[in-house]
Amino acid sequence: MTDQHDTISYGTGIADERELRLCGDVTGKRVIELGAGTPGNAIALARRGARTIVIDPSADLIAAIRAQAEAAEVRIECHEGDLADLGFATSSSVDLVLSALALATVDDLSRVFRQVHRVLRTDAAFVLSVHHPLAAMLEGGEVVLRKSYWSNENRTVSGLFTSLTRANFQIDVMQEPEPTEATTAMVPRYLLLRARKLGL
Repeated sequence: MTDQHDTISYGTGIADERELRLCGDVTGKRVIELGAGTPGNAIALARRGARTIVIDPSADLIAAIRAQAEAAEVRIECHEGDLADLGFATSSSVDLVLSALALATVDDLSRVFRQVHRVLRTDAAFVLSVHHPLAAMLEGGEVVLRKSYWSNENRTVSGLFTSLTRANFQIDVMQEPEPTEATTAMVPRYLLLRARKLGL
C-alpha cells in the first residue's frame, strides 16, 4: 500500500509524480511549495532529498506540516503568510516551485507569478495544478453547465497562460489528465502546467 507521503500529488484521482514526472529529481535542490493543502507533498519532497520550504496563509496547515515533518523525521522550513510573500528567499536562489491546487483563492495571481519568477533560478521550473476551468463550470459532477467559462471566480486557460507569460515564464508542459479511477467524467478535473523561468 502506498503512503500519501511517498510521492507528489497534483490532485485526487489523477496520476501523480511517479507517472507525470513534472518535478524530476529534486535531490539537493531548494524547493518551495506554495500552499500546504495537499497532504504529503512537502514530506515527499524532503524524503527525496530536497531542501523543502512551505508557505501557507493558514497557521493550522503550517502547524500540521511541522507535526508531519517531525513524525517523518525530515526537515522542512515553514512560513505562515500570503503565497506571494516570498521575501525569505533571495532572488534566483530556488530550483523548483510547486503549487498543487493552492492558487484558487489567490486574488492577485500575477503578483504570485512575479514573486515566483524572482526567486527561481533561470530555466528552473514552476509546476502547478489548478482545477480545470471546464470542471469548475459543472456542479456535483452533473453534465449541466452551471456558470459561464468566463465568470469572475473561474480562471481561464488563456488567463493563466497570459499571466505566466507576462511574468516571464515559458510553459513547456500542459496536461489535462484523465481520472485514474472509474468515472463518468466528461471533462478534465485538473489542469497541470510546468513553466520555466526565462531570463533574470
